[in-house]
Amino acid sequence: MSAISSDLSLLDAVAAQARLELAPLADAIDRQGLYPREYLRKLGALGGFAAAIPVEHGGLGQDLGPQIDITSIVASHCGSTAFLVWCQSSCAWYLWHSPNADVRARYLKPVAKGELLAGTGMSNAVKHLAGIERIHLTAKRGPDGYIVNGSLPWVSNVGEDHLVIVAASIENEGYVMFAVHGRAAGLALHDCPDFSGLEGTQTLNLRFKDVTVPNGDVLAHPDQFEAYIRRIKPGFVLGQVGMGFGITENSLKTIRESNVSHAHVNVFLDDQGGDLAARLAILRRRAAALANQIQRGEAAVLDVLKVRAETSELTLAAANSAVLHAGAKGYLMRHPAQRRLREAVFVAIVTPALKHLRKEISDLESRQAEAEAEAA
Repeated sequence: MSAISSDLSLLDAVAAQARLELAPLADAIDRQGLYPREYLRKLGALGGFAAAIPVEHGGLGQDLGPQIDITSIVASHCGSTAFLVWCQSSCAWYLWHSPNADVRARYLKPVAKGELLAGTGMSNAVKHLAGIERIHLTAKRGPDGYIVNGSLPWVSNVGEDHLVIVAASIENEGYVMFAVHGRAAGLALHDCPDFSGLEGTQTLNLRFKDVTVPNGDVLAHPDQFEAYIRRIKPGFVLGQVGMGFGITENSLKTIRESNVSHAHVNVFLDDQGGDLAARLAILRRRAAALANQIQRGEAAVLDVLKVRAETSELTLAAANSAVLHAGAKGYLMRHPAQRRLREAVFVAIVTPALKHLRKEISDLESRQAEAEAEAA
């Protein structure tokens, strides 16, 4: 923080910090699995997870637009770390919107400020609610809360000193969403198999065996869950576009650099930098408009899903084009375009994955068409 002038704007400060402190770590994060704990804490001190959180809860009182911009800046240097920024800021988003004051009072400020690092383990629940897979955690009522069992195979930004936010099903009642500490009795953390990328995200397998969750750690009880997930989903889905925007920006940089010497042959490639940049600018404008709507609880989820899907498609196209523009150099493991390609694939497979998004878009459009036909 001392190297960054206090009169810089938030985004300028985040950009300066990323250049100074994150960029030198990017290769170790990607190839050695370095978890950038200290960088995350310093980013939190700048407000890097809290743009969309009200001031009274430890945030900056802005909206999701600046939060997406922060994630994009980080992603332009390291996609893995941008994913962690999304995890942390999403947990703050979950906590802020919880109807339960106890859990907000306990965790929101330290999560928003990066003092308590937190992972979101909602992938399985979100896929379950979309009809893609069964839910892996089950809960039953306890004396003052819930008893949880089951396992989640891939949860990122977690550890013994972290918080994690997940959901479980309750027979004949619905679902409960709650926070749990990494050191909770009955919770075991296990390493996952090696990934081709995103190794520095501290992604673990979580196994719950009779884990007690007190009511004070519940974000949404079964009678609150449906309205709650409807409120938070557009925000955490749209928040992911920042990863794609930053990776695309860096891919465009590789394309420009490659064209200094090879524009005469690169011109024959399908995806040109100018076209990709134009698509990116349009998506940024659409995302900014939706971010403002989401903050007010007014965004159409179909529009959010479409922007998120198109971001995956653009990120894949830009990263692939960057490798092709770079030529043989782009096939070297140490070349930035090689890392970007793997990061771009992650943007398209992290929940909601591109196939998941297209399924939900199709389902919503079908229901809309049926409703319009019935009304005609």
